[in-house]
Amino acid sequence: MRKFNLINIRNDRQFRAFTGLPDSLFNRLLSVFVQSLKLDEQRRDRNRHTPRRRQRGGGRKGALPTPELKLFFLLFYLKTYPTFDVLGCLFDLSPSKAEEQIQKLLPILKQAEKQLEVLPDRHFKPASKEVQPTEKTQKITVDATERPLCRPQHARKQKNYYSGKSHRHTLKNTIVSNINQGVQGIQAVGPTTPGRQHDYASFKKEFNPEQPGLSSVMVWVDAGYQGIQKDYPQFKEIHIPHKKPRKSKFNPNPTLTPKQKKENRAISRVRVGIENLIGDMKVFQILAIKFRNHIKSFADQVILVIAGLCNLKNGYVVQ
Repeated sequence: MRKFNLINIRNDRQFRAFTGLPDSLFNRLLSVFVQSLKLDEQRRDRNRHTPRRRQRGGGRKGALPTPELKLFFLLFYLKTYPTFDVLGCLFDLSPSKAEEQIQKLLPILKQAEKQLEVLPDRHFKPASKEVQPTEKTQKITVDATERPLCRPQHARKQKNYYSGKSHRHTLKNTIVSNINQGVQGIQAVGPTTPGRQHDYASFKKEFNPEQPGLSSVMVWVDAGYQGIQKDYPQFKEIHIPHKKPRKSKFNPNPTLTPKQKKENRAISRVRVGIENLIGDMKVFQILAIKFRNHIKSFADQVILVIAGLCNLKNGYVVQ
């Protein structure tokens, strides 16, 4: 297989464990990643205050000399999420240089995903009739995902980021999945918000009820989106599970009717797709264990890039 510095990969199973991608998809991504690297070099050359005094590639070779190693280095970090001390030790870099390389390479990977048309949008946009001439309706599922965050030191931040639902400090994003195509994928990833904010509150900030095209959209949500039927009558159809009635003096044993249970099961069969997609994203440990980075906007870019990697794995093209 491949050998990267101190990491000697023996088979495709180990390669997926280190990068989250099979070798074939890594090669496909690498071909576009090389182009993005060249474009980034040209951009930096144009922005130089003084002209270059020697040819590109001259001088001492860096610890990540090839595009293949650069891409592996970045995917290895996203998949395993080591500290920068461990990452630097494995790739012969200082911790500060390892962090610098991650910040430099992440936008390049994002650009490569954009060229492959797997990078999700930041806000949901109803598809026009020109994009979907054969589809009368657009079917989407919406859910929110949380990822743990190291406990902030500031008292106000502690309050803002504490999620009563998860009982810990978290970051939250709204995920929109499109189920019109033969393969389900992530269509949009909402902005990163503090975990204290309710799922439906995030939804209302990101979905404008006045935007055109909602009349052709069918949406599936979970029981946490109570009020969506009243606030968004523009949707063609809204599928939300029935909640179990509250226990009271006149209803000591509240239960759902057989018809309501049947409808809830039908909704769950559709919604399980987005749950599986969120599970695919959290295979990358940077979204599963406590997020340690304090770089501004880094948390927001990471989940977007990982959603693009999941679309690449599932063969989903963002339209």
